[in-house]
Amino acid sequence: MQLDEADRRILRHYLAEPGLDRAKLAERAGVTPATLWRRLERLREAGVIRAESAVIDWRALGYAVEVSLRFTLDKTNPRAFDEFIVAARDVPEVVAIETFLGRVDVRLNVMARDMAHYQEVYRRRILTLPHIAEVEALMLIATIKEAEGLPI
Repeated sequence: MQLDEADRRILRHYLAEPGLDRAKLAERAGVTPATLWRRLERLREAGVIRAESAVIDWRALGYAVEVSLRFTLDKTNPRAFDEFIVAARDVPEVVAIETFLGRVDVRLNVMARDMAHYQEVYRRRILTLPHIAEVEALMLIATIKEAEGLPI
């Protein structure tokens, strides 16, 4: 889909403040509310805007530990990826699952209340996932930059 300057302005302001009232969003983007509504609908239909969602600060809810686990799977079983991912989805503390091409096959992001909780999840839920050949844990210390998208 080709974006014009009005679409770019709308998307920039929408990304910056997704909860902004639509009338204010139209004003900041320099379009009428009717134009804003039509353009947002067109961007949704084209798949540019996939969803509107809440961003939850897990730390504010008492989850102080975030760990990124990188897995290399035993690929002697042709269903290793599928079976691993199905089982990983059932772990409530897993907040993200990503697959890769390269030395690392899958990355799971895990949230825990504290180190004791993480240790319990790791031993009872993570290490029992199928087809693990190797696992590496990286504990998050600080998020320096987190962008929701590319510059528009």
